[in-house]
Amino acid sequence: MILHELLNYDTLRVIWWVLLGTLLIGFAVMDGFDLGTGALLPFIGKTDLERRVIINAVGPTWEGNQVWLVLGGGAIFAAWPQLYAVSFSGFYLAMFVILVALILRPVAFKYRSKRESKTWRNAWDWALFVGGFVPALISGVAVGNVLVGVPFRLTPDMHIHYDGTFFGLLNPFAVLCGLVSVSMLVTHGAAWLRIKTDGAVAARARTVGSISALLTVVLYAVAGLALWTWIDGYSITSTINPTGPSNPLFKTAVVGEGVWFQNYAQHGWTLIAPALGFIGMLLAFVLMRARRDNLTILASGLGIAGIIVSVGASMFPFILPSTVDARFSLTVWDSSSSHMTLFIMLVSTAIFLPLILAYTTWVYKVLWGKVDTAGIEDPSKHAY
Repeated sequence: MILHELLNYDTLRVIWWVLLGTLLIGFAVMDGFDLGTGALLPFIGKTDLERRVIINAVGPTWEGNQVWLVLGGGAIFAAWPQLYAVSFSGFYLAMFVILVALILRPVAFKYRSKRESKTWRNAWDWALFVGGFVPALISGVAVGNVLVGVPFRLTPDMHIHYDGTFFGLLNPFAVLCGLVSVSMLVTHGAAWLRIKTDGAVAARARTVGSISALLTVVLYAVAGLALWTWIDGYSITSTINPTGPSNPLFKTAVVGEGVWFQNYAQHGWTLIAPALGFIGMLLAFVLMRARRDNLTILASGLGIAGIIVSVGASMFPFILPSTVDARFSLTVWDSSSSHMTLFIMLVSTAIFLPLILAYTTWVYKVLWGKVDTAGIEDPSKHAY
């Protein structure tokens, strides 16, 4: 109980904001190379054997990597119930499309090599492409819409009404963010293939990954420029009560041009986030060209983390703005669960997250090494 008293409400809210970002980064970095590899499969793999090598580069670990997605969804549900209610209802069709795409992956892994038919295998290869490309694209589109704002409103009794449509999510800025997401995860996937494969597959991954790394830098810069000159940001105009109840209607807020960059002007250290986004992807390009494969994937992961953190740093304390009325927007201070709920979840996270990290580390240590054609062709190896 002493710890509970030391961790006051506003501290726990910030801790869970950081943890939510950490879980999203964990998903993007850990499952990101799976998605990127799937998106690259039909283009880097020219023969059936090469495609099997690519599939088996991620086959043993992709399922464990998706734990980060489950953890992120669970954290939103428990720590930020209003955010969960708005996003999972407003983005329902988009999330359904992602879910269908993700379901294609295990089905394709299971059935792809069950028949010798070229048509059969090619169809499942494109299913794996969809399972990688679509979640990467729509996840970025979702982030773009969070920056633009979402058309939802709150009634005095806190009922949530979403006034948007699925196609309304496909605005130009959100699509641009989706392309940033695809390019950075393709870079990450190419870096992973450099580690896990050799020969022609690794050579093609180096070429594609180099291009996508530079493309990520360009698209990220364009998105930042558009955010500064085109997209309105949100700011709170009333007195903030960090320990107050979770009711967004207790505040007042306004919309203004360039507001998303105020945090960078007021707190210069936050510029570290976008700097890491650019530096990480540029390092990924340089290291990939230099064939420093282990360092390349670390650099691409750093770039991904920087890009994601830059979104949170720009928006803080907002986590989901409303385009209907800025007052309805959800912030770190007025949309969280109770003090006790956040504390109990933090204790649980402190126990179980290290176990997940330890198990993940052990799995990758055991499965480390390149996938070769001999192992694929050996029937005793149970390769996909």
